[in-house]
Amino acid sequence: MLTLKENYLMTLRGEVPEWVPRYNFGPAPGSTKPVASHMFTPPFINRHRDMAATGGRDIWGVMYVPTESTGNALIPDNSEFILPLDKLTDWRDIIKAPDLSGIDWETLVKKEIENSRIDRNQTAMALNLHVGYFQNLMAFMGFEDGLMAFYEEPDEVKALLDYLSEFYMKVADSVIDLYKPDVLAFTDDTAAWYSSFISADMYREFILPHHEKWAKRGRERGLFMTMHNCGKSENIMDMVVGMGINAWEPAQTCNDLDAIQKKYGNKLVLMGCWDARDRLLADDVTDEEIRQSVRDTMNKRAVGGGYCFCGAYLSALGDQEIARRNQVVWDEVEKYGSTFYKQ
Repeated sequence: MLTLKENYLMTLRGEVPEWVPRYNFGPAPGSTKPVASHMFTPPFINRHRDMAATGGRDIWGVMYVPTESTGNALIPDNSEFILPLDKLTDWRDIIKAPDLSGIDWETLVKKEIENSRIDRNQTAMALNLHVGYFQNLMAFMGFEDGLMAFYEEPDEVKALLDYLSEFYMKVADSVIDLYKPDVLAFTDDTAAWYSSFISADMYREFILPHHEKWAKRGRERGLFMTMHNCGKSENIMDMVVGMGINAWEPAQTCNDLDAIQKKYGNKLVLMGCWDARDRLLADDVTDEEIRQSVRDTMNKRAVGGGYCFCGAYLSALGDQEIARRNQVVWDEVEKYGSTFYKQ
């Protein structure tokens, strides 16, 4: 019997899977059910994520705080950015990479994999390094100063991103062959709902060289690669595909998804294409309307493969109605998706 992992990797290969995969970053809290994919980040890089209830500092010194309305998702504390624009040229005195000497990488990786309790026969392992070069810069500086920095101090921005990239690639080369991942996961939110934060030319000049370093390692090892980029990020998809990336999530509906599927076909798997917006957010939305939205999405995006469902309602912790609606979504994904390619 085909496993969740095998069905998912068939999709990333551009093949038509046996059923529509559901993409997620890992098991839901408290769930013991296997999932198609589980994302790993070397734990010392991601340690502040363990403090979702209270917040904490990341390895660079950025303070992250929980946001109640999104289930305690963490964002940089906008009251204390560590690198204001007038200090950018002093970044070498402020941004200090952690010392990597003496780390027992083999023990660290082994422990993390064991603690995850995933069955690698059932679940694909995706290896991620960080939230993204653009996002790191915005976390250091805030959006106003961070976006101005590209124009006022482009050489300093490049030097800073080179410094971050050098550090992350040292980590990558220390762990990639210990994790033995199935997938390399890229993350970098360079866009909002209505527009990209930066132009395609700026992405090419400032960010692409660093994503390319990670992609090169993936290509050398024959690994699948996925890109997380929220919002209207369609302007960089030529470069994403050019790096050899196989899939883009969450591929939100603010993008011209028809044009993207027509252009790339199954060469770029769309993982998402469903957003809880408009009627789906109404107080009186029915379960049947939610289920129909799932069916409509699959009918439009999953024909011939090239698609994984990825989507959910966001809410404050403890919002039982939203939790119930998500169960409706996922139940329909499983029911309709399981027979989609047999119809």
